[in-house]
Parts: sequence; C-alpha cells; structure tokens
Amino acid sequence: MAITDKIYIKNHRQLSSQLETNIPKGAFKGATLDMLFQGEGLEKLDDATRDRVLDFTQDFLDCDCDNNPYCGCPERKFIQYLLELRAQGLGPDAIVDVMTDDYMVYAYPGDVLSFLDNAVRTLEAAEGLARVDGADEGHDEIRQAKQELAR
Repeated sequence: MAITDKIYIKNHRQLSSQLETNIPKGAFKGATLDMLFQGEGLEKLDDATRDRVLDFTQDFLDCDCDNNPYCGCPERKFIQYLLELRAQGLGPDAIVDVMTDDYMVYAYPGDVLSFLDNAVRTLEAAEGLARVDGADEGHDEIRQAKQELAR
C-alpha cells in the first residue's frame, strides 16, 4: 500500500460538516481529489481551513496532465514533499507535525517510518545495480540520496 493511501484529512468530520457533504477521510481518495480539483463549496470553509486546502491543491494538484487529478502527479508530488522533509533532517513524528501544519493532513508516524525505510531499501537496491552496471556517477548520486534519507 502506498504512503499516499495512508494520508488522512485532519478534522475530517468538521471539514465535511462545513462543506455540507460527505468526503472520504483519505486525502488522496477520488472523491476528495474531485472536491479539491473542482473547488466546489470551498467558500463555505473558514479562512484558515480554506487557506490550507488551497495550499494543498496548488502544491499537489497543479499539473497539465489530461487526467488530472488522476494522473498520479499529486501522489508523486506528495512523496517528493515527504522526502524533502526527511532530507531536512526531520524524523517521522516531525514530518507528521509539519504536514499537519502545512496542509491539515496527517499520517501515523509508524507509516511514515515504514515509507522512509522502504525508500532507503529501494535506494540500496538501486545503488547495488548501479555498481554492478559500472555507472559510477549514478552510484554516487544514489548513495548520497540514501545517506540523506538514512540520517
């Protein structure tokens, strides 16, 4: 299961109540993406909530793909966001705190830890393949990325 399947909307019930509609708890579920992409009802949200929802929409749903928001770009952008937070030296608990502050979404720290661990293991495998293939430049790049994640 992808990490984006484990990203949830904070204060889900309150948000649904303000929008006067039911939305899934998952931030990357189809109905949630539809609501965000179309922007219907966002004027019903209080200012602070609306600002965070709009930030999430701009940062993750903005792409030129024909299938937007179902093109995979929102999930890839969010994964990149998580990896950048880790590269800044944040641990799983701090990453959850930052994503909650930034976008009103959360995950369980254990799920974030598992995601980061899997990312390191994937980079280890890629590093080994680059070494075998003789791609020294690629090997060094991968090793550096792995070290940033494993800190």
